Amino acid sequence: MDATLVFPVLLGWFAGIIINYLADVLPVTRRFSRPACPQCQAPFTWRSYLLFQACVNGHKRRPRLWIVQFAILAISVYTWFQPSSRIGYGLGLLLIAYFGVIFVIDMEHHLILHPTSIFGSLLGLVVGSVSNGPGVTLLGGLGGLLIMLALYYFGVLFSRLRTARLRARGQEADDEEALGAGDVILAVILGFVLGWPLVWFSLLLGILLAGVFGLLTVIFMLVIKKYKENVFMVFMPYGSFLILAAFFIIFLPNWIINIVPK
Repeated sequence: MDATLVFPVLLGWFAGIIINYLADVLPVTRRFSRPACPQCQAPFTWRSYLLFQACVNGHKRRPRLWIVQFAILAISVYTWFQPSSRIGYGLGLLLIAYFGVIFVIDMEHHLILHPTSIFGSLLGLVVGSVSNGPGVTLLGGLGGLLIMLALYYFGVLFSRLRTARLRARGQEADDEEALGAGDVILAVILGFVLGWPLVWFSLLLGILLAGVFGLLTVIFMLVIKKYKENVFMVFMPYGSFLILAAFFIIFLPNWIINIVPK
């Protein structure tokens, strides 16, 4: 192995462990705690957890652990050789780890937790100030807030109309909303990170990615004959796609940034 790869490989593997740990414990306990098997709740020893061993009852670790480990390792190596020109490798990897925690938890639990939002706000202010300056950073946060608030209230209206229609047809309805308060706060954080006007493009790209995912989900459910009307819209993990869009803009080649008007 090239000696220059040792550093990003080790840091990438460590970042993957942190992401997996936080995604395992925060949705369950809301604090740093001893991880437990998701199938039988038997607590892991730290040794067995860090070595990716099965729990005491023989349940194997979920595939997500390995996907995250190798994905973050690959991203770490990529950003080592192609770091963001604005924030560099170290701060960039910290931001990637934060994105990873939000992405995994939202995909698995449809949650954006308050502790991660608080940390993300502080991190976003630091990253934005380093890359864009305080003024652009704060303006980006305000822009993200206003854009996502408008979408949030549109989602509330859509949910109420959908519920009324289902009840009028005598069908069971729920009170789930397309967007949550966590998505609004996440938009503010991404606004801090990206600044204005880039945040509006990031939110648009995230919504488009979610739409493509939703369309593919509908097609798949139709094929296996398990489709239920509007279910995918209610439980869509929008936060994960907003994170994915921001990652593309920050860490992929600059052609994405160059198409956004200044």
